[in-house]
Amino acid sequence: MESYKQQVLDIIEQNIKLITPKEAARWATEYLKKNITVSNIAYLIQYGRLKNYGSNGNPLIDKDELKDYYDSFRNELYQKSSIFKDINWHLSFSEYKESERTKHVHRLHPYKGKFIPQLVEYFLDSHTDEFKKEVYFKKDDIVLDPFCGSGTTLVQANELGIHAVGIDVSYFNSLISNIKIKKHEISKIYNEIKRLTDEIEDFNKNSKVSSFENELNEELSKFNNKYFPFSDFKIAIRNKEIDENKYANERLKDFLPLYYKLVNKYSIKLKQDREDAFIDKWFLSTVRDEIEFMKEKVLEINDKDVKNVIMIILSRTVRSCRATTHSDLATLKEPVFEPYYCKKHGKICKPIFSIINWWKTYTVDTIKRLREFEKIRTDTFQICLTGDSKAIDIFEQIKNINPDFANILINKKFRGIFSSPPYVGLIDYHEQHAYAYEMFGFERRDELEIGPLYKGQGEEAKMSYIKGIADVLKNCKRFLQKNYDIFLVANDKFNLYPKIAELAGMRIVEEFKRPVLNRVEKNRETLYSESIFHLKEK
Repeated sequence: MESYKQQVLDIIEQNIKLITPKEAARWATEYLKKNITVSNIAYLIQYGRLKNYGSNGNPLIDKDELKDYYDSFRNELYQKSSIFKDINWHLSFSEYKESERTKHVHRLHPYKGKFIPQLVEYFLDSHTDEFKKEVYFKKDDIVLDPFCGSGTTLVQANELGIHAVGIDVSYFNSLISNIKIKKHEISKIYNEIKRLTDEIEDFNKNSKVSSFENELNEELSKFNNKYFPFSDFKIAIRNKEIDENKYANERLKDFLPLYYKLVNKYSIKLKQDREDAFIDKWFLSTVRDEIEFMKEKVLEINDKDVKNVIMIILSRTVRSCRATTHSDLATLKEPVFEPYYCKKHGKICKPIFSIINWWKTYTVDTIKRLREFEKIRTDTFQICLTGDSKAIDIFEQIKNINPDFANILINKKFRGIFSSPPYVGLIDYHEQHAYAYEMFGFERRDELEIGPLYKGQGEEAKMSYIKGIADVLKNCKRFLQKNYDIFLVANDKFNLYPKIAELAGMRIVEEFKRPVLNRVEKNRETLYSESIFHLKEK
């Protein structure tokens, strides 16, 4: 890797125009005609897209390199846009920052398969453009989401003054959705969080885990600064100056003896005695002890709403503390009980030994997000029912929960549907939250899932999927207005939706195609498109 002194000489010799991240953000915003933040620039430096000519505390970048980076990115998009000629680029939502795509309650808990709120807004709000030529929903209408997931449609319907009912077969999904859209006494939640935080800290006061982690972090920091210098290491990999796997494996072998020396010094128990259940297998022993302590404390809470909110916070905390690598958080491979080379961060990272830091982070974040939504929410009705959308009697269920709204619903009926059905053979919807089901003993109904991952993508699975989605539409149709509009978000690579529409007695009147650019999992730079099918009665 190039020395700092050599870098300075290069700068002088080449007359490089160095600017700060703040100046870079300002220049890029003007150049691209979209908001580029200092955080965006910092990301490019951190992940080796741009060279850092300054120090870690005072980064500097070359303005010409920045321009070359954005020019190459725009050229790539242009080439891809010429391939996807019928794409509605309004639906890329690339102008939105991540904080806007995960605004307020939308990030209370991770959920695989969640669509971004701006996509829902596009179809529910009152605007029109060259692609969307009609207004489909208006204030006080009622929208149905029979595959509610984590409640994006419900939350956005509330923002727009539209009533909404969701249905999901997973109890935990329904819990997440209902926590998002329900009004809460936030002061009560705050007080309970404070009490629980004091208790978990008291539980750990005699533990050696904190001292162990402090010393381990100190040693890791020294080691990473020496062998994996910030940004320079990633640039060296991109320039093929280093064989990444060979180099990382050799350095990891150097570090592991020190790790196990510290484990022995503090008598840290790494693995649990059993690995029968998810929660036995995917957590370090030290983490599991804290989970069990907190779980019991949460179950003792008397106020049902406070308990439900804190169940979500603890579940989110536990998810972040699984014994896995940063790269495998979305799709688990094997439990990790020792430091590992992290391709995502370009350095040696370690598993998590205590839930406390994440607990504190998520408690503060949850309170903040609930308060943000409280300021903008409308006085409309939303709820997610736990049930099978193929058979549920929505009117009867709502009668038991809110008779006044049930009268409105029965007289008015749903204006239409906005939903994202499962993609065939992609996600096991209960299993993605296995930790929550095991901690709190929620009932699982995996057998009612449509198109789960465990059934695969073979012909039998596809036929079952077609029938399942069509049965949902047929059941929901009896609760809709006659001239209904249905919008289904789908990545229909197997061309199943024409058959689904036919079986449901519907017709596809339009297909909106959107580019998917803002991905949160791996392969962020891989562009693909998904469809929003517009269905009406045949």
